[in-house]
Parts: sequence; C-alpha cells; structure tokens
Amino acid sequence: MALFDLPLEELRSYRPERHEPDDFDAFWKRTLDEAARSAPDAEFLPVDAALTAVDVFDTTFSGWGGHPISAWLVVPRGAEGPVPCVVQYIGYGGGRGLPHDHLVWAATGRAVLVVDTRGQGAVGRNSAGSTPDPHGGGNPQAPGFMTRGILDPEAYYYRRVFTDAVRAVDVAAAHPAVDAARVYVAGGSQGGGIATAAAGLHPGVAAALIDVPFLSHFRRALTLTDRDPYQEIVLFLATQRGTDDDVFTTLSYFDGLNFAARATAPALYSVALMDQVCPPSTVFASYNHWSGSTKDISVYPWNGHEGGSAEHRATQLRWLRDLEAQR
Repeated sequence: MALFDLPLEELRSYRPERHEPDDFDAFWKRTLDEAARSAPDAEFLPVDAALTAVDVFDTTFSGWGGHPISAWLVVPRGAEGPVPCVVQYIGYGGGRGLPHDHLVWAATGRAVLVVDTRGQGAVGRNSAGSTPDPHGGGNPQAPGFMTRGILDPEAYYYRRVFTDAVRAVDVAAAHPAVDAARVYVAGGSQGGGIATAAAGLHPGVAAALIDVPFLSHFRRALTLTDRDPYQEIVLFLATQRGTDDDVFTTLSYFDGLNFAARATAPALYSVALMDQVCPPSTVFASYNHWSGSTKDISVYPWNGHEGGSAEHRATQLRWLRDLEAQR
C-alpha cells in the first residue's frame, strides 16, 4: 500500500464540480413525502442483555415502502431528562450485531440507535443483521448491492436505504428518552455515506460524524480504485455496455457530494491517505462541499480503510463534548 491519490495540500482544496440532476430536490422530496404518508410505527421491546448500566430495546420501525427495519436502542440507565442520541449506520455488508457491541456512546451519557442496513448483515462473524430488502431492481447486477436497480433512480437500492436512514432520525427524535434537538448521525465507510445523505436530507440532524465515507464522488472513485465495492459498478459497466449514461444519471441522485452540499449541521470527518477502498480525494470532495460552517477533518496519513480506528473514536468523543458545551 502506498500513497496513490493527490498530495495532501491539493486534497485540502479539492472541490470538484458536482453532477446534480435538475430535479434532485424534487426527487428526494417526493421520495420522503411518500414515506411520510405512513407513520414510523416504531416498537421498542425491552431486552435482557445482561447489562446493568444501560437499557436496551430491540427496535423495529417502518422504512421505505413500509418495510420493517431493525435497530438497537441503547440508553444510559437512570439518566435524568432526555439525552442526546447518536444514530449509527453500518459499514458495507455488516449488520447491527449485538447490544454489547455498542456501549461507548452510552458510557458518555448519550443514547445510540444502531440501524440495520436492509438486505445486509451477512458479512463478518459479529455483525449479523436482521432486516431483509423485499424490493429489488429488475436489471442484472454484479455481486453485492451497488448495481441493484442501477438503471433507474426510482428502483436503485440506495433510494430505499437513504429513506430508511432519514426515518431512523425521526424514530430517535420521537423517543421520550431522547432530546430531539440533539440527534446526531454517524458512520464509517458505507455508514459514513448513509450519514452524509441523512444529514443532507433531514434538517433536524444536529451534528454528523463522517468516517472514511463511501458513496461519494462516484465518477472519480470508479476510475481511481479497483477495490470493491466501487468495483461492482465497474464490472457492471464492463458487461452491460452502453448503459453509462443511465448508470451515471442514477448515481447522481445518490452521490455524497450532492448531499454534503445541502448539509448544514456541524461535521467531523476522517480520511486515510492510503485508503484504496474510499480514495482520499473522494472523501475530501465531500468534506469540501459540506455547506455547514462548523466542520473539521482528521487526517491519518499512514492508514488504509481502517482510518483512525480507536484513536479517532477518542477524537469524536472530545469533539462532540466540546460542541455540546458551546450550545
């Protein structure tokens, strides 16, 4: 592994042109309005997780199309008054796992809602998910999720995922133990891409923690890295010749650059300069387009897609503590 992208001084100012369809806002307004016609119908079932410092709820709510989405809600036991809540989205292929995997935020006095990604959760021995995706696209697809429905924005897989993510913010904010004015979104890799979309689509997001985000600056990523999951789209284009225009039109509705340009909440990003999964220029492109004035990015020069790992979690804890102290 070696440095393969732009030098850091160029990355810090890298702000490429965005490819945004004219009806981007109308598309997402219609999508979210359709979802809002039915209530989230959130259920919070208490779970005996053998944890004495937190209360755990096996949570289900209605996402895109009314489909049930699973999550864990972990709340500090005995907290006085509503607490902030981190809505945590998951990396590619993973699931919500088990409640004891998600105790860091509760240890800070915050709740956490850990949201399954529909159709995923079968990669990694400790990251099982329990949320199917009943709705699929009609076109051929490469292995994985990146090309599911990719010839039509209406059918594309991430339309459903991003809608689920926005609904999750509403679910967290509505819980009586949660302070609705302090709901944050967080995630790494795919989770970072989902958090970017949620922050750009939901005006109630109070802060965003975006780590080595995936689903950003597709046009550059597909020609810069040969690593999955971006490579799934390359394989599709290599066999489904002549679909380029349709593919890139669809992806323009789901590109993190376009969501970042609409996100106004304070944000903390992280990037790794040896990351061949989510190249650093794609991360800086999202960060530099983020429209909120309060933002920072942690740079890990010698790391790959693992980013700053546990060290960066400590940075997040301090950053969020300081942000809350300013309010």
